[in-house]
Amino acid sequence: MAMSTAQTPARPMRADARRNYDRLLGEARTAFAEHGTDASLEDIARRAGVGIGTLYRHFPNRHALMNAVFQEALTSLITRSRELAGAEQPCGGLVEWLGAIITHAGEYRGLAQALMSTSRDETSALSQCNVPLREAGAVLLTRAQASGAVRADVSIDDLMQLTNAIALAAEQSPDDPELAGRLLMLTLQGLKGPNAEGGVRGVRVRVAVGVAGPLRGACSPTRPFP
Repeated sequence: MAMSTAQTPARPMRADARRNYDRLLGEARTAFAEHGTDASLEDIARRAGVGIGTLYRHFPNRHALMNAVFQEALTSLITRSRELAGAEQPCGGLVEWLGAIITHAGEYRGLAQALMSTSRDETSALSQCNVPLREAGAVLLTRAQASGAVRADVSIDDLMQLTNAIALAAEQSPDDPELAGRLLMLTLQGLKGPNAEGGVRGVRVRVAVGVAGPLRGACSPTRPFP
């Protein structure tokens, strides 16, 4: 999933400052992909051709840099949630979106852990990722619950923590590419409400780099996850 220059500071930057900002984001994306989100900030600054002080002027801490790098992915997830809010099968839309969240969280080593640890910390720069995702997911969850396909006592906070936990578990088991899909399937079994479809649905769901087994008795996604 592509990442972008993301959040632009409120005041317009000088041309040289803008170049530094963009170079830092580009090097951060590369470093996070190669080494995870705990990549050395000093190395990121060096590869961008600036001093560490310049990095901190643009991004006061690691979470601020992570938040900026992940804004395009966040925008994509929010946009998809709005599209799925009109899905004919509300539970299918929720399932698809959860799979996209897991894929997103699993793209960079350490991201799932960071999202989990800051899920209720509104002082963290990552709250700019967590809060919009919770709000978008809540709309999909409410529709699925209203249809009777998902239990009424399921909360979006629990669901977001579960999806991040699945991504984290998959990150820790790179030799098992189907783990994320299997764990999502188990989660869906626990979410089923009184009107959830019964029987065996032979739907295969791609999550991250692996393919889950069939979602047996759970609602189906509207399309395979990206």
